[in-house]
Order: sequence, then C-alpha cells, then structure tokens
Amino acid sequence: MFLITDDQTIEDLRLFAKREQAGIYDIYNNTSTRGGEMLLEKMFRNPLSNLEAINKRSGIISAYAKEGVVFPFNAVLLDSVEKYISHAGGSEDSQQTILGEKEISTGVIALIELLHSVMDFLQNGAIVQIPQLEDERKEILELLLDPALEPVFREKPGSRLSFGAVTAFDMLIRRKELGKVKTVLQFIYQTDVYISVAQVANKRQFVFPVAYPRGSNILKATGVYHPELKVPVANDLHMHAGKSVVFLTGANMAGKSTFLRAFSTAVYVAHMGFPIAARSLDFSVMDGVLTTINLPDNLGIGASHFYAEVLRVKKVAAELCAEKSLFVLFDELFRGTNVKDAHEGTVAVTKAFAGKKSSLFLISSHIVEAGEELKQKPNIGFHYLPTRMNGTVPEYTYTLQEGITDDRHGMIIIRNEGILESLATGKKHG
Repeated sequence: MFLITDDQTIEDLRLFAKREQAGIYDIYNNTSTRGGEMLLEKMFRNPLSNLEAINKRSGIISAYAKEGVVFPFNAVLLDSVEKYISHAGGSEDSQQTILGEKEISTGVIALIELLHSVMDFLQNGAIVQIPQLEDERKEILELLLDPALEPVFREKPGSRLSFGAVTAFDMLIRRKELGKVKTVLQFIYQTDVYISVAQVANKRQFVFPVAYPRGSNILKATGVYHPELKVPVANDLHMHAGKSVVFLTGANMAGKSTFLRAFSTAVYVAHMGFPIAARSLDFSVMDGVLTTINLPDNLGIGASHFYAEVLRVKKVAAELCAEKSLFVLFDELFRGTNVKDAHEGTVAVTKAFAGKKSSLFLISSHIVEAGEELKQKPNIGFHYLPTRMNGTVPEYTYTLQEGITDDRHGMIIIRNEGILESLATGKKHG
C-alpha cells in the first residue's frame, strides 16, 4: 500500500527543512496541532501506492478545500487534553510525573468540552457532506455514543466540577476508556492534516492530480513548477508507454536540476493524494519513486562518487527485476567518472532502462553525444533546456523543448569570468 522510496529520494526532493532551508513539508504544514504535524510528516515519509487510497485521500482534501473549511477544534483545549492524556496509564511507573489536582481538573474539563465539539462536528460539521469519510464518521460517532461515555455528554461543556466528579471522570478517562480517547485524538489529528492541506491548496491554487490504475503508464504534467520558487517557470512533459524514457540535456545553469526536482516532487506528492504545483497532472499509480540528484560519496565504505552511482543503479535494477513499476530519475548519470566511461555507461544503462516498459525513467546528461546512439530505441524521447546567447552573455529560458541541445557555452562563461586572463597576467578580473 505504501510507495517504495528511500532517504536518498527524500533528500533529493528536499522534503524536509535542512540547515535553515525550508522543505516541501513546510509548504503543506498549516496544521493546528502537534499530532497533526507528526501525522503530516508520516504521510510525507510514506506516500501511497494504492489507487483507491490515493483517490480517497485526494477526494477528502478536495472536498474540504471546496467548502473552505477551517479547523473546527480549539487548539488551546487540545493542548490541555494532550498534556493531561500524556500522563495516563503511568501509575505503576515510579518515574511518571504525577499531575496535581488543578491539572487533572483542567484536563478533565478540557476533554469534556473537546468531546462535545467532536460530537457536534460529526453530526453537523462539513464532514457530513464528505462521502469518503462516512464510514469513519459513523465509527467515531458510535464510539462517542458508547454508554461508557454517556456521563461525558450529560455534562455541560465548560461547567465547574466538584472534586468527586473530577475524580470519577479522571478514572473513566485515563483508566477505563483511554483507548477511545486516543482514537478520537487520532481522528482530530487526521482532520487537522486534511483541512491544513486543503487550505494550502486554496491559498496557492494547487491542483489535484488525476490517478490512473497501475500499469497504464500515464504521466502527463502541464504547467508543472517548483513550489518553492517565487517566480517559477512552468513546463509540460508527457510520458507514456511509447515514451517511457526521457533523455534530458542542457547546459549548466539552464535549469535541469530545478525542472527535475519540480517534476519528480509533483509525482511524489501526487502519490500522497495531495494537491500539487501545476496546472494539471495525470499519473498512473507506481510501485515506487526513486531519484538520484545529489548523490554523496559513501566515504564510510571507501566508495568513490562513481562507485556510489553504480550502487545506486544496482539498487534500482534490483527493484526493476522484481517486476516493480517505478518512476526513476537520474540527474547527470555517471558524472563521477571520465567522459568515455560516462558516455558508454549512460548509453548502456539508458538502453537497458528502455527495455523496462512498465516503468518510467527521466535521465539527464551533459553527454549530448549519447543522444545519437539512444535514438535507436523508439521509446526514448528527447528534451532539452536551451541557452540563448545575447552577444557573449548566455541567457536561459528554463522552458523545456523537444530535441537534444547543441549548446556548448562552457568556454564562453569561463572567458566571461576572466579566469584565463587572470592566470596569464596575475591580475584579478573585475
């Protein structure tokens, strides 16, 4: 049910914040609760690979977005309840912090009010209009209507309670019916995530992808862009069984890595059932998404960058041999070796990938010459990001085009920076 992915892919797509740089997770995190934050992170680490599950989650978030729903529960109440519940079940543990009388009273009163709010939401809230949540709504409603919790709903929310009543409720909540309370809290956290993502979809005008059954080999993006860019350039790309491999070329700084991140992030997030940064995305559900953009040297085992690349290709090959349907991305395949070996390796591996027609592959390379040999395979498509020269100054459109680039502007950039002049004269260039 979960997508095959790994830490390398999570790092490549910068899903989580690192060194003060925000991650994709932060874009979607508009949650009101700590539990919601934790659940959202879990969803990011475990995308779905089941069509029904993806469509259900997407439908729920889309419905909340359409209704413009705000989080219906009081965050302050939740804080009190979480603190109170976190001390439950620890009476036999000598290390457990014992709550004072006032803290117990505050926790009990907060929980009674919260459960009343949940009951009202289940009976009258936006959830009533969401068919994908009907089974869950009935399940939580049935749980709250259990005779064991009847005393909770006989109390008026916010009422002052006697010491005896607090003690009785404390015994009921933290001892006898703790499981039910925790189930309700998980329901609240899930609601928090759905509404949070729905609000992000509305605010950023993200779209909901359309999922197709596994094996249909559809991946059609229009207007896809990277959600972290302030002024993004949107691109289109259509992959299918007749073009299951895309070979991408372009000069340094032409925007290859940004496009690769934008496209693969859209594919990854679509498998979470979340809205994405694009005009539209049609995709067939895959078994896995594996990317290789910033592959580190594995110094722990004495591996060079090239050997790390070889091991990465080997890992992908093992998944493909297990008849998995994968979306695979390699940015600058075999950059860690000499040009001749990189050329031969890129051609050989890309051709082998082309033979695995139930998967989709996006391969970028500096080695434009490899493209001529790859044209022998009819299911390999070619795209490039162009460089335009304005006199001696390169300009980049960041707009994907079909074909193989013949841009060779490296020496122009080196000359523009005055490096050779500085080395010849010993004087620093402007």
